[in-house]
Amino acid sequence: MPNFSLMSLDAFAPQPFVPMVFFDRRELDQLLRLYGRRVAAGEWRDYAIDGLKDAAVFSVFRRTAEAPAYRIEKRPSLARRQGAWAVIGQGGVILKRGHELSQVLKIFDKGKFAVVE
Repeated sequence: MPNFSLMSLDAFAPQPFVPMVFFDRRELDQLLRLYGRRVAAGEWRDYAIDGLKDAAVFSVFRRTAEAPAYRIEKRPSLARRQGAWAVIGQGGVILKRGHELSQVLKIFDKGKFAVVE
């Protein structure tokens, strides 16, 4: 007969609700359309979406096993100051920040931005 006395009942107790920041439908649509164009161009291969306590992050990868090439972050706490949206490159460099997602994503337009390896 197994010994259940070692198992704590606290592990099964309900955990407090921690609100998460996430993308809404329009934002996800814009992000996935950009991702689809870049995949078709052969530049990006994978993505990850994270909903955190203070931010939502859409990470894109050139190769699956690497660190993300770019992170597109939504931080509502910065909405009144610098803008809730940021595109962050490798090494944590902020490439563009703004109040509107569509304006921030313009950094990926062909004429303005070139990938260097």
